[in-house]
Amino acid sequence: MQLLGLGIEMAALFIGFGLLIGILFGFFGMGGSFLVTPALLVVGYPASVAVGSGLAFVFGTSVIGALRHRDHGQVSYPLAAVMILGMTVGIEVGTRVVFLLAEAGSADFVISVVYVGLLVAVGLFVLRDARSDGTDVGTGRVATVVQAITLPPMVSLPGDATVSVWVILVVGWGIGILSGCLGIGGGFLLLPVMVYGFGIPTAIAAGTSILQILVSGAFGTFVYAQSNAVNISVVTTLLVGSALGARIGAGATLLVDEADVKGYFGVMLLSGGIATVSKQVGVAFGVAMLETMSTVLIFGTAGLVSGVIIYMSIAALRKHREHRSSLTHKRPVWLRQ
Repeated sequence: MQLLGLGIEMAALFIGFGLLIGILFGFFGMGGSFLVTPALLVVGYPASVAVGSGLAFVFGTSVIGALRHRDHGQVSYPLAAVMILGMTVGIEVGTRVVFLLAEAGSADFVISVVYVGLLVAVGLFVLRDARSDGTDVGTGRVATVVQAITLPPMVSLPGDATVSVWVILVVGWGIGILSGCLGIGGGFLLLPVMVYGFGIPTAIAAGTSILQILVSGAFGTFVYAQSNAVNISVVTTLLVGSALGARIGAGATLLVDEADVKGYFGVMLLSGGIATVSKQVGVAFGVAMLETMSTVLIFGTAGLVSGVIIYMSIAALRKHREHRSSLTHKRPVWLRQ
């Protein structure tokens, strides 16, 4: 029996995983592609298909978010235009690198190694930020250094920031290469770069980031689809789950403080890196237990963090209801009638 072109068990797995990623996307505002590609690698899909399908998933999840931020005026179009130009060129370069590695038979290994390094680095940064409550990140210092590069032409950005177009192009190019190589939208890289590096407000950085991810995801999907490296069935089942999960995650933002969950998010990133290592070592040495552990890690930690968000949301709702109930009982009898 098949569902959406996949075996019923595999389809259920991807719909459930999409639900978890949707919760994370709705809550943290990041597309979740940094989990999709390693998850597909862990399940056994070729590197090119994992990357192409990850980019297609990014495109699908970004459409609604981009429209919402546009309606709220939270997009810097000059920054988005320059960054998209750099990312487009970078994606083309990254895509060619992946197919060259695939021809050499080393794509799975190289992409896994780069992914591990990226997930560990970002995971450690998030954990450090969570432990320090964001007080010593040094946002102003980095932005000051970047804005001191006055190589014309310059572009004015929200938050009274002025940045060289060449700096934006180079940053976009670098993130684009990673996006093309790893199948990530780049949201978890774009957001800190724009906030800490360029010095623009977080809300506008989030809206601009999602717009860029939408365009780069569409371009990357097109490039990989030309080589039949996008599994439509996988992408569809993931999007079915994430559509519901995104609503749950977005609602949770009204009940749960992101700082309370940030540490779990960092652990999840680190677990994704460990899962990728376990998969490669298990395949190389024929250790089935390591391959099983990689699957449990990447799906289990996503479920754990999503579960924490849901649990804390329910606890917050219960506390709110108890508070309202206590206020009602304290009112005089004649006011309750």
